[in-house]
Amino acid sequence: MDARTDRNAIPLAVDLDGTLIATDLLWEGLFLLLRKQPLAIFLVPFWLLKGPARLKAEIAARVDIDAASLPYRGELVDRLRKEREAGRRIILATGTPRKFAEAIAAHLGVFDDVLATENGVNLTSSKKRAKLVEVFGDGGFDYAGNSRHDVQVFGAARVAIVVAPDRSATRWQARHGCELVAGERPDLRTVVKMLRVHQWLKNTLIAVPMVLSHEYLNLEMVVACILAFFSFSAAASAIYIVNDFFDLTLDRRHPTKRNRPFASGKLSIRFGIASAGILLCVSAGLAAFLDPEFWAVLAGYLVITTAYSLALKRMLLIDVLTLAGLYTMRILGGATATGTEVSFWLLAFSIFFFLSLALVKRFVELDDGELQRGVRIAGRGYRAEDIEIIGQAGVASGFAAALVLALYIDSGSVRELYAEPWMVWPLAPIVLYIILRIWVLARRGEMHEDPVVFIIRDWRSQLVAGLGAVLLVIASM
Repeated sequence: MDARTDRNAIPLAVDLDGTLIATDLLWEGLFLLLRKQPLAIFLVPFWLLKGPARLKAEIAARVDIDAASLPYRGELVDRLRKEREAGRRIILATGTPRKFAEAIAAHLGVFDDVLATENGVNLTSSKKRAKLVEVFGDGGFDYAGNSRHDVQVFGAARVAIVVAPDRSATRWQARHGCELVAGERPDLRTVVKMLRVHQWLKNTLIAVPMVLSHEYLNLEMVVACILAFFSFSAAASAIYIVNDFFDLTLDRRHPTKRNRPFASGKLSIRFGIASAGILLCVSAGLAAFLDPEFWAVLAGYLVITTAYSLALKRMLLIDVLTLAGLYTMRILGGATATGTEVSFWLLAFSIFFFLSLALVKRFVELDDGELQRGVRIAGRGYRAEDIEIIGQAGVASGFAAALVLALYIDSGSVRELYAEPWMVWPLAPIVLYIILRIWVLARRGEMHEDPVVFIIRDWRSQLVAGLGAVLLVIASM
């Protein structure tokens, strides 16, 4: 028997989580469950008390995974196909529940058998080793794994293949000198993408109350604004991370969102959870230096954004009203942090202006030629035939914002705040220009999916907004 034939006579067992796929199905299944049944969070501790196998079984009984969209390690999958074509027996050996494992095996079509968690046995670490030895004998199989749970299995395998290893598996590989299939290591750019740092620009709304009160030279208020900005930004990044967990399946079906760090598997869910915890601690630490009322606004923001991620984002119109409210909460956060008052005019303008921008987001999603009548956008409450009413409502909200601004400019408040109130009047047509230009571009199919980020990056919007700011400063002199 030649070396190739002897090699093919030895089956190759392959781990799933972190090895075959760049994710962990226990965590994915848990977030799928919480998205489907949020109150199940109260059952999870009781299931866990009965052991990890019970937890996995309960999750698998309640949710299904989309095997086709998972982030597979392409190099390893190609290798398994070639090995099987050469006559080698390939085994999927995983601690994942059998339901999930068989769905993946059926999708890939490269496995001859599946060994998985079932009947109260959590097939990881020593239990996986014992099962493989029982079936194939000690040293009677090769094994590909990635984590500390696989180290014991490596010791019983004839040949170990270490794939994208964690620290424990890396140390084991270094000591034994076995084959290493390195995974893609995340860089700083990936972490920044996880944090959605570009979305922090929205939190500059915190400075609006201070600027409109003409207190931008007050050092104490400026410092408070900076602290509030980073507190809100850290909290927002934590929520973005959690939201990504709930949207993993939807993101993987999206042409661009599938490249997000967690959807693509570049970052692990465990890393994301730890990062979100640290960010919330940073947010709370910065908030401790601010007025207690800021805490209330920040807490409200966290509660509403969490509710948005779990349920509100899938509710017709409730989602866009919530988004408009969240933008307004940033303004309220700035007011509480600096101790400035927020007028009715500012809040009314904010609601209408940001409602228009939120409706732009939905319009852009609906303006997709592949959508059919009667079919909802994935994860949303809208259908293709809603596009006209969404467009009409968005433009109307923009005009309402401009009208509120015009009424404010003609009020006594402006005459008290500004030495030359007539110079504030151009703000109304400036707002109309920004809003209408966004809607024209959206109608043309040229709009960024997030219009707030578009405004901040677009030089024309920056130019007219800067002109408005200059006019406000001159009018106040």
